[in-house]
Amino acid sequence: MQALTGRGTYVFPSIRSASRPMSENTINGALRRLGYSGDEMTAHGFRSTASSLLNESGKWNPDAIERALSHREANQVRAAYHRSIYWPERVQMAQWWSDHLDMLRQGGEVVRFPKTASV
Repeated sequence: MQALTGRGTYVFPSIRSASRPMSENTINGALRRLGYSGDEMTAHGFRSTASSLLNESGKWNPDAIERALSHREANQVRAAYHRSIYWPERVQMAQWWSDHLDMLRQGGEVVRFPKTASV
């Protein structure tokens, strides 16, 4: 990605400061401009979808999935010592996810779920 985005800390930096990541509101705004309503898709929805599919695959350690999605460890001591413990698995998981998305783009089966009534 560095060849495309430079040597910054973030692949998607904030438009205001390269020292901060792009905000969730930027992504939500892009989704609205693409025609998706807030009931159809949100920035956090991408993380939820990835978490669901990665967990349902049964291929990955749930802790590795949480690390990959940047969910923070509640225990600060544990977080300090577990920064990269799942790195090799996270790399494999990212490749699997990329391959999965490529398969969908190339005509893989997409299952549409009926809309449910609001609760």
